[in-house]
Amino acid sequence: MSLLLKKVRITDPDRPLHGTVQDLLVRNGQIAEVGDDIDTPADRVVDIPGLHVAPGFVETFADSGAPGSEYRETLQTAADAAAAGGFTHLFLLPNTKPVRHDRPLVEATFVSQPQAPVRLHPLGAVTRDTLGRELAEMHDMHAAGAIAFTDGLSPIQHPGILVKALQYLRAFNGILLQLPDDNSIAPHGQMHEGIASTRLGLPGRPALAEELTVNRDIRLCQYAQSRLHLSGITLPASLQQVIDARQAGIDVTCAVTPHHLLFCDEDLHDYDTHLKTHPPLRTRTDRDALLQAVRDGQVDIVSTHHLPQHRDHKHCEFEYARPGIIGLETGFGILRLLDIDTDTIIRLLSQNPRRIFGLPDNGILPGSPADITLLMPDQTYPFTAAHIRSRSANTPMIGKTLKGRIIGTILGETIRLDMA
Repeated sequence: MSLLLKKVRITDPDRPLHGTVQDLLVRNGQIAEVGDDIDTPADRVVDIPGLHVAPGFVETFADSGAPGSEYRETLQTAADAAAAGGFTHLFLLPNTKPVRHDRPLVEATFVSQPQAPVRLHPLGAVTRDTLGRELAEMHDMHAAGAIAFTDGLSPIQHPGILVKALQYLRAFNGILLQLPDDNSIAPHGQMHEGIASTRLGLPGRPALAEELTVNRDIRLCQYAQSRLHLSGITLPASLQQVIDARQAGIDVTCAVTPHHLLFCDEDLHDYDTHLKTHPPLRTRTDRDALLQAVRDGQVDIVSTHHLPQHRDHKHCEFEYARPGIIGLETGFGILRLLDIDTDTIIRLLSQNPRRIFGLPDNGILPGSPADITLLMPDQTYPFTAAHIRSRSANTPMIGKTLKGRIIGTILGETIRLDMA
């Protein structure tokens, strides 16, 4: 199939065609032509004033629910949700049943690629069953195609295990992805420890649990001379440690989530379980500082931390609710709502994750493989339940206005367009 996009603005920072308005012809899975006025016949022509094209988005921390928890999410619904949000690449956490801690389970993910313009990338577990006790066979999983390694929702607690993993990964220049949290500090905390938790009468989790882990993990990475990615940073003090480490030559990067940029602990005033997250929402001051750091280019990646939960696990008392928000469909819309400029967003959602994790980054150029997100960065719309493609609906965004609409995605010969 061939597709001709008329008069689209190319948003591909630091590349020759960035900011230009061009026609773009996609044919046989490649960008066949880019020019001022292409008249080559095509199977379909799209001509939407104000349409932008950008390198396809990459989500680096998503829970698929499959295998083992398909009642929350399947590989197909996760891929559909990702495509609806503009993502063409989706990293899947290993916290499945069984845990993805060996070669056959990594290979099974590739066999199960869904019918959607999204490429699934399995993350391999660092330890067997993500219990943090015994290293998994990371070399075998790497050979089978695991994109990186993490214990995902069960961050590694033991420093001895973590440093051994970092040293092991050096053999093939692998990267360890860690959610920074010391779960021995206030393990029963329900939200950020502070004034808001006191007012609500809920046990809190202090900022110290994240800050100590960030400090420890960076020092272990330096000792092992390895590569570390900290996903889900929520505190400016944590981010400053990453910035200082980077300036010292340590190979450490970080990601923040859209919901930690939009919400704070004060928003929990009515015990909304859709705002129960791990790590928890922080203070208004923390949130504002983190948002400014994103605008200033100090953060490497924005990751939605897509974590689907069944209705029964959210429609209950706050203390019994499971943490997590689905974010694939709303990530771009939240970032634009926060007035983060489109160029910065493309770096955060596409260029930086591709560079850090070694994905192809050919950009919007003639002859490049088609890996494209189509978007309207200034269009506002009310987000409703009808926009959700995930199997779960645990999001606080229903009924809110988002800015920035995804029109479609193209990956190879698979084209998805949403012209409604």
